[in-house]
Amino acid sequence: MTDINKMIDEMPDEVYARLLSAVELGKWEDGSVLSAEQRDSTQQLVMLFQARRLNQTDHFTINRQGGVNELSKAELKRQFKGENIAAFKEDEL
Repeated sequence: MTDINKMIDEMPDEVYARLLSAVELGKWEDGSVLSAEQRDSTQQLVMLFQARRLNQTDHFTINRQGGVNELSKAELKRQFKGENIAAFKEDEL
């Protein structure tokens, strides 16, 4: 049996990106649909990679302790404060 920790530690970033895309889209790069079992195991690999290799602090991402980051409303407001979502030109108004 393969050691999952070793596999995650040695996984290239490109493989992680492909697995993440498959989970998000529900299909592999060739267009074939993921089975329920493939989706579940691929999602687990993505979450393990995120927890072990990425230092994520965004809302609803997996942290290094394996838990889900749940930011408060105040933290989310602070994070997006001053960030414009859209801008209009003067002549468009």
